[in-house]
Amino acid sequence: MSEYNPYTRGPHPVGTRQFSWTDTERNHSLPVDVWYPATKAYEGKDLDPETQDRYEMVPGMGEAVQQAVKDAEAESGQRALVVFSHGFGGERRQTTFLCCHLASHGYVVAAMDHVGNTTADMFSGEGAAGDPEVIERFVQSRPCDVSFVIDQMLAGQSGLEIIPEQIGMSGHSFGGWTTLKTLETDERIRAALPLAPAGGFTALDADNVMAKSLDFTWRREVPVLYIVAELDSILPLEGMQDMFDRNPEPKTTVVLLNADHFHFNDAIEQTHDGYKLMLGMLTEGMDEDARHSTETMIAGMKPSSELVAGADAYALINGLGLAHFDRELRGNQDAASFLSGDLVATLAERDINVKTF
Repeated sequence: MSEYNPYTRGPHPVGTRQFSWTDTERNHSLPVDVWYPATKAYEGKDLDPETQDRYEMVPGMGEAVQQAVKDAEAESGQRALVVFSHGFGGERRQTTFLCCHLASHGYVVAAMDHVGNTTADMFSGEGAAGDPEVIERFVQSRPCDVSFVIDQMLAGQSGLEIIPEQIGMSGHSFGGWTTLKTLETDERIRAALPLAPAGGFTALDADNVMAKSLDFTWRREVPVLYIVAELDSILPLEGMQDMFDRNPEPKTTVVLLNADHFHFNDAIEQTHDGYKLMLGMLTEGMDEDARHSTETMIAGMKPSSELVAGADAYALINGLGLAHFDRELRGNQDAASFLSGDLVATLAERDINVKTF
């Protein structure tokens, strides 16, 4: 019997490095964070609060911590690469739980800020989430950001060796859309893990520019695993079904029950409740239609205390995400057997309730 268990943290301590790389063709600089397997000398230090990396997403807004050691010495060897794309108004370190989990299992993970579309940019008032011009700007630039980071990683700019044939991608929300769109433009990506992605048509949003921009006409086979939330108040499940229907095989969608849009972020409970509070404050400056739509959204959002626990969401995303990349990038047969089983029943054994389509 296989002992394959993608839920548990891997055998490698995790290091993290920070860079700023400039795409000279676009005159565009990007902050990039990279996670990687560190040497045995750092064993346990990535889990020790005294030695874990601490950082500020937005200056003056408090300190965050991640399960990695800053600038730890890297373990030698070539590695598979996963690129991560954050959501609208997100940040490159918004989902460190997944980045660190993958690195602990031997992957290198790179995540860039989509400059102009980050948490700090939202706080500064640069671009409203509903502004079509802002959306169009990043529809054009985000896939370019990803391909540039892949170029830099393959060129060794992070100091780490990457296996060119083993590149995957993941992203949340707008980053999920970025994942799917980049599959159309960059053939180096061999497997995709979109998390609650934008880009689905719904009955209330039939003129969605992000949905229209996805044509799913990839020039090679790319296995895609969607992980989405049943009660997503920002990107409803109807849109996820639309993307799944348009996505070519092979594809799978796993729906986490009683979860909302921010179950794919670090500090799920605080992020979800904080976003709901922030939306309420923003309604004061909206026109009547936007205010009504936002107030309706807020009314439909459960408090985090009534939703599935963050720990269960982390277990689901880490476990299935790792297994997906293990199977598709590394050719791991134990991962293939794991994913071909009854995922609903397997996850129920861990008291995680899902459905698939």
